[in-house]
Amino acid sequence: MSLIAVLISAMLINNIVLMQYLGLCPFFGISTKMKSVVGMGLAVTVVITLSAAITYPIYHFVLKPLNIVYIETIAFILVIASLVQLTELVIKRFSKPLYKSLGVYLTLIASNCAVLGVALKNVAQPKTFPEAMMFAIGSGLGFALVIITFTALRMRLDSANVPKAFKGMPIALVSAGLMALAFLGLAGII
Repeated sequence: MSLIAVLISAMLINNIVLMQYLGLCPFFGISTKMKSVVGMGLAVTVVITLSAAITYPIYHFVLKPLNIVYIETIAFILVIASLVQLTELVIKRFSKPLYKSLGVYLTLIASNCAVLGVALKNVAQPKTFPEAMMFAIGSGLGFALVIITFTALRMRLDSANVPKAFKGMPIALVSAGLMALAFLGLAGII
């Protein structure tokens, strides 16, 4: 039961975008077309999960025993960059329209602080490997959920009668703040 609590907590309560402010570049940058956002959400979820599955053992079985934990950020960035390149090749091979619609944001997954943040949080807090994986999956699914919901909201706002001063990014920021408050209301469930 505690693994499900970790998953739900990472997905809804401690959401990496709305509560920890990680991954805001793709959150605001690509959230205009639903097809692109779904692909980005899936790609980020896959990269976060795979990077957690690789960085956790690297930290606990290589860096920590050799007493070289000070290079964890560099090691994790290398793992993440490799996984992003692999993900980019797979998307380019199997879905050229998605590859073109994601554009530069696909390569920005490598510098997405959400991916590195999850890897670093997994080793900073004492977690077992299953807990770390549930946290990573929940974080990725939470990222996808929030970016898809935010895109639907932005698409609706584009056709709404918004005051001129709030059109574009200002109303997007207000909407993101309201979403964060809504997710903050879920804090009592776990």
